[in-house]
Amino acid sequence: MIPAEIIAQKRDGNALSRENMKWFVESFTTGKLPESQMASMLMAIYFNGLTEDETFALVEVMIASGETLDFSQTTTPIVDKHSTGGIGDKISLILAPLLASAGLTLPMIAGRSLGHTGGTIDKLEAIPGFQAEVSLSKFKSWVDQIGCAIIGQTGEICTADKKMYALRDVTATVQSIPLICGSIMSKKIAEGINGLVLDVKTGSGAFMKTMEQAEVLGSWMKKIGTAFNVNTDIVFTNMNQPLGQYAGVWCEVQESVDCLKGHGPQDTIDVTMALASKLMIQGNKADNEHDAVNQLNALIQNGNAFNKFVEMVEIQKGDSSVLEGNPCPPSDTLNFVASKDGIIQSMDTEKIGWGMVEMGCGRKKPNDIIDFTAGVEFYHKIGSEVKEGQPIARLFNSNKLGIEKALIQFNESIVIGHESQENKLILGSL
Repeated sequence: MIPAEIIAQKRDGNALSRENMKWFVESFTTGKLPESQMASMLMAIYFNGLTEDETFALVEVMIASGETLDFSQTTTPIVDKHSTGGIGDKISLILAPLLASAGLTLPMIAGRSLGHTGGTIDKLEAIPGFQAEVSLSKFKSWVDQIGCAIIGQTGEICTADKKMYALRDVTATVQSIPLICGSIMSKKIAEGINGLVLDVKTGSGAFMKTMEQAEVLGSWMKKIGTAFNVNTDIVFTNMNQPLGQYAGVWCEVQESVDCLKGHGPQDTIDVTMALASKLMIQGNKADNEHDAVNQLNALIQNGNAFNKFVEMVEIQKGDSSVLEGNPCPPSDTLNFVASKDGIIQSMDTEKIGWGMVEMGCGRKKPNDIIDFTAGVEFYHKIGSEVKEGQPIARLFNSNKLGIEKALIQFNESIVIGHESQENKLILGSL
């Protein structure tokens, strides 16, 4: 096969055969094709998209490029959850132990901070000693023992995706729906799961800014899940403001603990229940959403959900004794205050996220060090009435200069007016 001819086919808007798609990706993964040719292919896909058949072929070759997990000997349903990312999104830390305490098995491979959004693994690593970078065999042994574990993305799974994503990141081709879907779904399918729920966020703090974009992404991921025999539910949630009262690093671990103990912020609990109930129904643990929520609330109230989180932290070598304290006290704190009287009309949540990156909650460069002490406590959000000079949020970290830079973003992100505002949280499902 001639790589340039295959690139030209895609450049001209023609569909590639499964054989050509697989050969091209395999050749790049094994080093037979240079990055320049894959970069050209990625750009052609970015502009012309992929058909269903091309997308399925891409997912197949990504899965085949690495190892896969086998839970065929496990008698409980094997499920997972994925979020497209947002500010204050700590749901994975709550959902995994909650569902494991309900008798489901969750082999969760999660990510680090990406762009303006925080990363599940960065948050968990704020727990002293917590191990998130381990072999797949060690990961599987943990899941087999206690029903859940959360590790970082590994080169052992979907090697092709790892190489392609690194190239997408530097060629402005990240925002391609078929490439996003192929990347997400290949890794989830490789986990050996039979059920999946996807939290597709939309709004100012999401990668999908409009509901229309979110629905396209969600429908594609559902198609892929169906094609690969993975029960797949899509839940659309609002990211026009941060989720929960806290957003950051260690503070999100603390808020997750609060939720597992039954006294976390209502919006975070509502999203958790919306997602977890889908997996309870898929796994035949509940007949309907009402039944699922009742069972999950009972597991929170009797302490089983929090105990499972402690068990997960301990098996992953984390120090569980800190979960009810604060091993990461910040040295610097500053309030962001209302510029005038009124009602908060909107929050540019992406700008808030970039402000948090300045504080150390995320990375500008791959080798940047996360500040575990960094975060924001939100006193007021959309619809809240505020007075001039009243604190809207408290910013904290161990780098005062970072807070001062973040304030610039916060000042540009929050609009105060005089009309009441509603902000629906759960926007629909597929």
